Amino acid sequence: MTSQLDRVGTSAAADHCLALEQTLARLRRTQIPLLTGWGETLAARLPSGSRLLAAGNGGSAAQAQHLTAELVGRYRDDRPAYSAIALHAETSTLTAIGNDYGFEELFARQVAAHGRPGDVLVAMSTSGSSRNLLRAVEVARDLGITVWAMTGPQPNPLAAAADSALCVDADATATVQEAHLVALHLMCAAFDEALLGRRLSA
Repeated sequence: MTSQLDRVGTSAAADHCLALEQTLARLRRTQIPLLTGWGETLAARLPSGSRLLAAGNGGSAAQAQHLTAELVGRYRDDRPAYSAIALHAETSTLTAIGNDYGFEELFARQVAAHGRPGDVLVAMSTSGSSRNLLRAVEVARDLGITVWAMTGPQPNPLAAAADSALCVDADATATVQEAHLVALHLMCAAFDEALLGRRLSA
């Protein structure tokens, strides 16, 4: 027999899936041009020596590292490696900065060290209000680095501070994170397609 607890669990799972389906449908309707444009921008810049920097906290840190892995490694088709750094990944650097300068400077100091004009910073935050990301954006803008934000619902400070933002309209943090992963893959697909187009037209 199905217990009441089983029914509650099944209902929660169904609700989660429905929320994700609705969120992805909105992403497909409204965000494909943005993500395609981001991929094309990366295809224009990374082969010329520009770098992608990515940052986030918690689950968004994992998403940031997923993105850099797709660029240094590959997303789908074999291609050259491109420079991409997840700013949370160097634990000694991260803890040294946090100890000496405070949590708000975790990413900003690394942006100052690694970033150059023409680079791209992808800042990921489900709340859009992470102070260490907002500080990193300040430094990036001063250096002439393009800033893209991936957040939850707008308005939020991170989206407002960025040059361009993908804002996922979903109530649950988990749904926002899941949509961000799909968005990252769509951007990587657009990047690969744009690279192929450039090679064929060369």
